Amino acid sequence: MTGTAHTSASSGKQMLSEQVHTHLRFAIMRGEYAPNDALKPQDLAQEHGVSLAVVREALVRLVGDGLADRLPNRGFAVPAFSDRRWQQIAEARRTIEPVLLRMSIERGDVEWETRVRAAHHRLARTPPYAPEEGEYYSEAWSEAHRVFHRTLLAGCGNPVLLETFDRMWTASELARRWSTHRNPDRDGADEHRRLEEAALARDADTAAEILTRHLTLTAAGLTAKNA
Repeated sequence: MTGTAHTSASSGKQMLSEQVHTHLRFAIMRGEYAPNDALKPQDLAQEHGVSLAVVREALVRLVGDGLADRLPNRGFAVPAFSDRRWQQIAEARRTIEPVLLRMSIERGDVEWETRVRAAHHRLARTPPYAPEEGEYYSEAWSEAHRVFHRTLLAGCGNPVLLETFDRMWTASELARRWSTHRNPDRDGADEHRRLEEAALARDADTAAEILTRHLTLTAAGLTAKNA
């Protein structure tokens, strides 16, 4: 195989892997796979009409996204409700994000305030659910939710800390959707409104307290007693 042909083959495999990864990511996020469901490479390869290598590459990426577990000698599976990692991620977020929020409130300028207000407006006006996307939060709402939380913290002005937030957010996205689905009476809209108000009022203590409780409620939705 020539260098050009090899590059073309590698590019084609990568493109197929990206397609499988995207399909599985959306399927898991929409609840088409339940917690603990097996993700069998052979079945997925047949379903998508691709090679095992392509599927395995996609599954490894899902593991990196926090959307799948790699099981010793047993392949891959969707994580469980009781996975300790969810609580570990929640603990990390409760430790780091209130600190970043305090920094943002201290350092954020008028442009930061404007972005926070706009991000909250977008979140409040975006329908949480789209019938065609299943029973979990829609992609549009989830993105508006991410942007709101990140904008609140962006006033800290520290890109290294914000990269840490980005990684934790990605790792906790599935747990967040599951938690909300299991606690439908939770008024997340009110929590976000109070969070915005406290931040723009420059009330760091209240804002940090609201954010900590916000994160704690999400983690609590996945504890075994609620199963």
